[in-house]
Amino acid sequence: MANFHIRSNSLPSKSHPVTSDVEDHLRRLRSSEGTSTSVYEDLSILRDLQEGVASLIQMSSIQQALNTEGSEKWANELLEESLRLMDLCGFSRDVLSLSKGSIQELQSTIRRSRGESSIAAVTNAYKTSRKTIKKTVNKFSKNFKSFNKTNSPFMGEDSDLKAVFEMLRETTGFGFSILKSVLMFLSGEEGSSKKRSWSLLSMLTPTSRAKETEAADMHNLLKQLKSTEVAIQEIEEELDTYYRTVVKSRVSLLNALNH
Repeated sequence: MANFHIRSNSLPSKSHPVTSDVEDHLRRLRSSEGTSTSVYEDLSILRDLQEGVASLIQMSSIQQALNTEGSEKWANELLEESLRLMDLCGFSRDVLSLSKGSIQELQSTIRRSRGESSIAAVTNAYKTSRKTIKKTVNKFSKNFKSFNKTNSPFMGEDSDLKAVFEMLRETTGFGFSILKSVLMFLSGEEGSSKKRSWSLLSMLTPTSRAKETEAADMHNLLKQLKSTEVAIQEIEEELDTYYRTVVKSRVSLLNALNH
């Protein structure tokens, strides 16, 4: 990504606190690609990054620059990408809700089940919920246009403004990438990194449970499902905050283009 060159007095320099904050979060996400052990961790950094971007776009100097000749096309592209990000956020929230519901159903199944059929009942309930979530995610993925990393040529001459746009586009790119990781996490798909995946199957596999008494077995499953439910709740909260900052950034872009 291009660095800031101090050529324009109207734009914030790389050392500006807001710009420095955005750059720091971008560096953290670049370094975590392929190595992160937590979808929640990536989403948390993305949320902080998007909040910094929202603050950056709201600066008067950026607002003026976004409305200059040569930058409107890029700003409009960012607006279109933000709409798709909002759609992806909305779908991710729906899948989170579906996942939470399936976990609660599994917990109810465990509490109701007794005797030799209990393990089979839990396993079947798990498989049914996984199939539903996977089918939902796959159907959406086929119809969803992914982020296009091919930039339209920047027509302006200000390298500082170009660097601002590249920061915004990189932020958007991370948004699509991490939200897709969230969906893979929820559907149990491995994706590009096994460390980012999550499979309830590893927790519900009967191989280790066959050696335990049924009471202990059911108790452990309930504990594991409760931990999973808490993890989903944490992701849901981060995603809600991220969605609000995407909307905030979009409103700031619209304000710049309408003045």
